[in-house]
Amino acid sequence: MHGFLACSISVTCAAALALPLTLPAAPATARPGVAEEAQSPGIPGSTQSLPLVPLTDDRSLGSATVQGLPRRDVRHFSMVGVVWDDPDAELHGQVEVRTRTASTGTWSDWQDVETHNADHAADLGTEERASGRVRGATAPLWVGESDGVEVRVRAVPAEAAHAPSQGQEQGQGVVEEEPAYDTSSSQDGDRGLASRAALPAGLRLELIDPGGSDDTPTQGAPAASSRLGTLTPETVAASEPNAVLAPLGATEIPALDRGATERELSTLSALGAAELTADQRAKPKIGPRPAIVTRRGWGADESLREKTFIYTKKVKAAFVHHSATGNGYTCSQAPSVIRGIYRYHVKSMGWRDIGYNFVVDKCGNIYEGRAGGVAKPVMGAHTLGFNSNSMGIAVLGTFSSAKPTKATVKALGRLTAWKLGLHGANPRGKTYLKSGGGNLYAKGKNVRLNVISGHRDGFPTECPGRKLYGKLGSVRGYAAYYQGRE
Repeated sequence: MHGFLACSISVTCAAALALPLTLPAAPATARPGVAEEAQSPGIPGSTQSLPLVPLTDDRSLGSATVQGLPRRDVRHFSMVGVVWDDPDAELHGQVEVRTRTASTGTWSDWQDVETHNADHAADLGTEERASGRVRGATAPLWVGESDGVEVRVRAVPAEAAHAPSQGQEQGQGVVEEEPAYDTSSSQDGDRGLASRAALPAGLRLELIDPGGSDDTPTQGAPAASSRLGTLTPETVAASEPNAVLAPLGATEIPALDRGATERELSTLSALGAAELTADQRAKPKIGPRPAIVTRRGWGADESLREKTFIYTKKVKAAFVHHSATGNGYTCSQAPSVIRGIYRYHVKSMGWRDIGYNFVVDKCGNIYEGRAGGVAKPVMGAHTLGFNSNSMGIAVLGTFSSAKPTKATVKALGRLTAWKLGLHGANPRGKTYLKSGGGNLYAKGKNVRLNVISGHRDGFPTECPGRKLYGKLGSVRGYAAYYQGRE
């Protein structure tokens, strides 16, 4: 496994060198305080970054208690979010947006943007967290193709901002552990209340254009016949870690039956991607490999991310998330939503790549997330303090009150049965992860968790939403069944 632990990927295989490689023009880089210009032709997507302004004259709390932007015309976008300078500062308040549909000119009603997003992050003390580029941010919200926007951000006291949301069951999810610190409110009087009601500095509205849909081929179409164009060095580098599973440049890693998956397991074990005991190799418990849309399949612009890949030692647990981007997308739009999240994580929030290891949509399609190889233990930025020895799976949507589809639940079962099976993990079992701090537990504490956990099991958050969290028992059951466990 030592070869997997933090490495820089360089494409040296003869097949890669033989490919006709064409470098695209470098994308524009947004400077602080300057809205990013549209990307050059041929590179999908762009980000508009607009500073918020006071919507009230009351500056007594250190910053305006209401900031925003009046209605305005903007270039086309499909996803919105709000960022601020300090990643350790929390936005105690409410963020609402209205958007104008590009095709009809109709303005939407006010929509809430999820503000509690700090728990989706790289671990404290890691190179990604300490890069100096990371910003605080809301979750992104998918709004569809729009050309007008209005936003308002209202400060509220921390006590109201952190009040348990309806349906969030206190104490549910963490197995046989108690929080390592006192979560009660401090009694610091009016001065403390005022400071907590201030908004963080440097608020900006991010408008994300994920790029045109015609840059993405039909799911599973051969790369050579797609409209993605010539493979670039960045695309080759992202595809190479999956070369054992699919041809270089493939848009989809095909599904395998159980027999083929078990035979492939021997190859992956020899390469160090699977970590099993002798007994587990002799009688493997692994689900058939599901079909997975690659980063090339969903149209990732590989020039955005950092070029190196970082790995952890193994995958002992899977954390399930919801993206909190809303449910108003179609399955054909899912690649665009993922491109939007990817661009938001990298360009707006300052991360090295998309934070999740995998993404699942409402139709049960499974997508590769952070680059580095779907069979490898890629270090993500999804569950603050528990990114080591785990993987993060985001379900596109918001599931506080909406139920996930059966296709989604079964896809989670198929994916975890295979990926956890590479490391001999029982989906119905328990495991220990060492906390990296910043979550419910002190740094260094060994925490006993379900092998398939919800994000809220490690952090005081509503994620993955009450309705999706309630389906994790079914996910564990499906995964155990696919692994051949009784």
